[in-house]
Amino acid sequence: MERYFQPEIERASRDEIVRIQNEKLVKQIRRVWDAVPYYRKKMEEKGVTPDDIKTIDDIRKLPFLSKADLRDAYPYGLLAKPLKECVRIQSTSGTTGKRVVAFYTQHDIDIWEECCARAIVAAGGTNEDVCQVAYGYGLFTGGPGLNGGSHKVGCLTVPTSSGNTERQIMFIMDLQATILCCTPSYAAYLGESMKEMGYGPDDIPLKAGIFGAEAWSEEMRRDIEKTLGIKAYDIYGLTEISGPGVSFECSEQRGMHINEDHFYAEIIDPDTGEVLPEGEQGELVFTCLDKEAFPMIRYRTRDICVLTREKCSCGRTHVRMRKPQGRTDDMLIIRGVNVFPSQIETVLLNQGYAPNYQILVDRVNNTDTLEVLVEMTPEMFTDNLGDISDRQSKLAAGLLSMLGIKAKVSLVAPKSITRSEGKAVRVIDRRKI
Repeated sequence: MERYFQPEIERASRDEIVRIQNEKLVKQIRRVWDAVPYYRKKMEEKGVTPDDIKTIDDIRKLPFLSKADLRDAYPYGLLAKPLKECVRIQSTSGTTGKRVVAFYTQHDIDIWEECCARAIVAAGGTNEDVCQVAYGYGLFTGGPGLNGGSHKVGCLTVPTSSGNTERQIMFIMDLQATILCCTPSYAAYLGESMKEMGYGPDDIPLKAGIFGAEAWSEEMRRDIEKTLGIKAYDIYGLTEISGPGVSFECSEQRGMHINEDHFYAEIIDPDTGEVLPEGEQGELVFTCLDKEAFPMIRYRTRDICVLTREKCSCGRTHVRMRKPQGRTDDMLIIRGVNVFPSQIETVLLNQGYAPNYQILVDRVNNTDTLEVLVEMTPEMFTDNLGDISDRQSKLAAGLLSMLGIKAKVSLVAPKSITRSEGKAVRVIDRRKI
């Protein structure tokens, strides 16, 4: 029997969903126009005012927001509420080391946690479950979002955060955890570790997993489900929009239901910005309909996917998005962290290297690996292994500071990385995703 956290909304008629969206969009655009000079200027440049926005269909008259806007307006330029009304920030990395900082009022956090609660209930969660949240906490949205959602559902919440695999397994077994929330690669690693310890799927108390923050294949899903003896659910979100819970899978596992009463989704042609018909693949764009502190309007996610309104057997009426099939920019997601080649290039240039490098990404034992091959300049080139080791350590420390994750650095001889006559092949991603 399918359960819902907020059935009156999750099963609302299309007419009711559109009514909610119309009402919220009109209010949101008026509020943003009055409170955010940066966005008002963008609207004026496009020749549109709040009076032009009467229904959700008018949304395509509005300008887009992009990562570049977030960088230009950093840190407070897109804030729509006084700081005294904001209670938290969350953050993710940006393309040049400047972080994306998203602000939340208590109302925003309540909505975000309700969205995560919907995802947990869709995965079978109730107030009788033990929910272990093994996403990272702190600035990363994964831990705080699912933690709050678990509280809303009434689960016993185990906030283990990421890492410390031995402790994770101890709590799963000792506390009889039934729901696991983490990245899919870490779930796979936990499964392999438990298998090595002699635990079979029948020994593991887990029944469901809610996995997101990185790309994963259907093959990986089935492998995790088999090893842990669970049903594995996908969840999607962005720090800019709120965090995980923007959309989530139901028991049908055929796309993620978008919480349309809070987030309006469009698919556009990434080159022209034209809105595409339902069922066509393009770039996903989100508008926050009622987020107070940091209301992204027509934010270009750079994720490529498809929307469908086909009837879902779970009874939810909200539009579904398919798993993103790639990106329109060069961002990589490694162990749940956004990584841009431009960030790596910044570190190299700051330490005196030429921008001749290659990024190797792989997945070993279900864990993402990151290696950066860097050409030494002729002046640096030496056969002194001690000097090379010191340089590699310094670069690795710089990359850790910039990216927030460890990268293996390998210094190579000048002109040893293959040159391309066209666009340089900076990234080799060997993961099967």
